Amino acid sequence: MAYVLGFFTADGNMIKNKRGAHFIEFQITDKNLLERIRGLLGSNHKIAVHKKNNKWKTSYRLQIGSKTIFNDLLKLGLTPNKSRRLNVPNMPKRYFPDFIRGYFDGDGCVSFGTYSRKDRKNRAHILITRFTSGNKKFLENLLRTLKARLHLRGGFITSKKNGFDLVFSIKDSLRLCRYIYENIKHKIFLKRKFDIFQKALNYWGV
Repeated sequence: MAYVLGFFTADGNMIKNKRGAHFIEFQITDKNLLERIRGLLGSNHKIAVHKKNNKWKTSYRLQIGSKTIFNDLLKLGLTPNKSRRLNVPNMPKRYFPDFIRGYFDGDGCVSFGTYSRKDRKNRAHILITRFTSGNKKFLENLLRTLKARLHLRGGFITSKKNGFDLVFSIKDSLRLCRYIYENIKHKIFLKRKFDIFQKALNYWGV
């Protein structure tokens, strides 16, 4: 459930309509992942298909009506306007890797590849991990927490058009990878992001 909380923190919605009904909503492009999230929530709600034009991928939406879940999220500091008030939730340390993996799968990305250096003939490998949020304070708190728990040495926040990125380079990205994917076999994760990390781990032999 910590994974679901992390994913929802990154990419979920809380809705209270005019009639007083309470809903939580996920809308993502990976149907298999959404089905697993639905299973963890013990839901049998229908997953709706939202087709866009040719420039965008088809997305899938899961909406669950539950005042109990809605209020539980409020207690954890999430709100319908969560991007402005977001904070890192207080939870036992053993659940935090799952929360971070969920947030990363919802609003993170990883890049692994090569680039040319002006002073050398050979190309160099690079690994970059990013967490995105519209709330800079949330990313600042996330950076402090990750540094304290993983003993990371770097990490910096950059601004962009629609928010901010928390960025980690090679060594910190490798530590982060080992942290969130430890004993991953029976856990939930987004495979395409895991596969990129795996290529980097194989290259550096760690």
